[in-house]
Amino acid sequence: MNYFVTAIGTDSGKTLVSAILTEMLHADYWKPIQSGEPRDTETVRSLVTNAQSQFYREAFLLKTPASPHAAAHIDGVEITIDHIIPPVSNRDLIIEGAGGVMVPLNDQDVILDLVPHLNAEIVLVSNLYLGSINHTLLTAEAIKSRGYRVKGIIFNGPGNEESERIILLRTGYRQLLKVEQESEVNKDIVKKYAEKLSACWD
Repeated sequence: MNYFVTAIGTDSGKTLVSAILTEMLHADYWKPIQSGEPRDTETVRSLVTNAQSQFYREAFLLKTPASPHAAAHIDGVEITIDHIIPPVSNRDLIIEGAGGVMVPLNDQDVILDLVPHLNAEIVLVSNLYLGSINHTLLTAEAIKSRGYRVKGIIFNGPGNEESERIILLRTGYRQLLKVEQESEVNKDIVKKYAEKLSACWD
């Protein structure tokens, strides 16, 4: 199974959630498009303890920390979906997106267009802040308008029970996990949440 980890925006917690999923499923990990340093592939690799997971090279490794379409323009390359070919794996594959679902790859395509191309089910990450209800519901509407499969939603960071309740009610998504605000992110933290996620995964 391919799982596409996306979020309601940049710095919402996709890389941490990707590490948790990779650890829990003993899955392989792939970030098709990386803009700038540090590489999320190396971050996930440093947080995963199982010996089975493989970590694949990016399809596009861009130098500038910017929207993929802008970073590609600066680097003098063009991102095309046809050149984003998933690695062959006999395990589940965790695919980490870049930014939010409507981040442009080029003048025509956005991150969300990768989902059917990669035959993936979405795991949506939502971090809670003033305005995050709107951002989460708009993201869900964009996904639903295309009829894409969603495994569930993971809340990341300081909680807000009422925000979480209304998001789950209005989206109809299943809550897979709640990741608390951690003072440090390390292998033990990732393993702890992998065990929690495993208890409700099916």
